[in-house]
Amino acid sequence: MIIDGNEIEKRAMEEFHKGNRKEGLRIQEEFAAAFRTEYAQKDHCSCTKACRYHGNCKECVAIHRAHQEHVPNCMRLMINKKIAVLSELTEHTFTTEK
Repeated sequence: MIIDGNEIEKRAMEEFHKGNRKEGLRIQEEFAAAFRTEYAQKDHCSCTKACRYHGNCKECVAIHRAHQEHVPNCMRLMINKKIAVLSELTEHTFTTEK
């Protein structure tokens, strides 16, 4: 099972965007059920730096929300992709201006 960019969850979001909350929730639960089954005994954490909270998303995210200095390693690629799209609105000048 691939978590990042999962096609089932993307379909759920399509339904939410269409305003079809009931179907979105049904599909989202399909993803969550598959996740629970697949990763009941496996490591699901995509972080390359193992730490004390590796695989314990609940505590890891709480810690990062609390200190607010950076985001968890597993979320950086996704956030950087979103920032890159936003930076295109100004021709990426935020990275080139000094």
